[in-house]
Amino acid sequence: MPTTRQLLSSAQVARFVAHGFLRLDGIVPREMNEEALGVFAAGLPSVPYGTPVPKAFPDGSFARRLVELPAVSGALESLVGPDPTVDHHFVHTREPREGSAQPLHADAVIDLRSDAFDVQLMYYPQEVTAEMGGTLIVPGSHLRRTNESDTGRYQNLRGQTRLTCPAGTVVLLHHGIWHGGRRNDSETVRHMYKIRFNPTVPQVRLWDMADLDAPAVREELGRGFPWYEQATGRLEILNRVRLWRALTGDPTFDIEYWATRITNRPATQRSKA
Repeated sequence: MPTTRQLLSSAQVARFVAHGFLRLDGIVPREMNEEALGVFAAGLPSVPYGTPVPKAFPDGSFARRLVELPAVSGALESLVGPDPTVDHHFVHTREPREGSAQPLHADAVIDLRSDAFDVQLMYYPQEVTAEMGGTLIVPGSHLRRTNESDTGRYQNLRGQTRLTCPAGTVVLLHHGIWHGGRRNDSETVRHMYKIRFNPTVPQVRLWDMADLDAPAVREELGRGFPWYEQATGRLEILNRVRLWRALTGDPTFDIEYWATRITNRPATQRSKA
């Protein structure tokens, strides 16, 4: 997938690892946003699972031009690497005054990978107001293992966010994030276009590493969220440490010595004096 290499910084990738998503507000040009509404109304062709981007989205197609926007292309390369495959894509539409909300859920079955993840692109061609509902996201929930809609019994969690954004916004999500589409209480049809990308290379040091040792990186990775339990919530930070070790190829990275302590397995005993 071509890119002008507007790669993410280490602080941005660390924010993605901590929050489970990254917002790129208003980056799609107005003319493309206007075009999108007609493209969505006409319908998009289906794409078989695991199709390379050039084959899934022919040159010149709307989806191809969307993912090749420099900011989008660079962010995707930073998170899933060059030449990802398309898992699936779909246009989610909410009609005016639609009276139901999607249950809180994570996509697909429990995923036990600790060193890899898929990225879901969500594109909003229109301004999304609070009245239009938007997408509900629970920051920091992506590494808490859950199965599809098992979280649907939860109605509200402290610190959840309901996306409101300008037209042309793209949000990149870790595939495990807890989310759900809210009901549309406005008089406007709401559209969201989703593409899920699978990596085809190890997700190691894919971004701009210049600020790898900046204080902002550790600050992001140590961030807590209001819904975390006092004790169990620490496991979310431990999971981030494990993911960051995999992404950077640095098995020694740690926060508060947590991962080092619980992985300590001395190989030999000291000889007795």
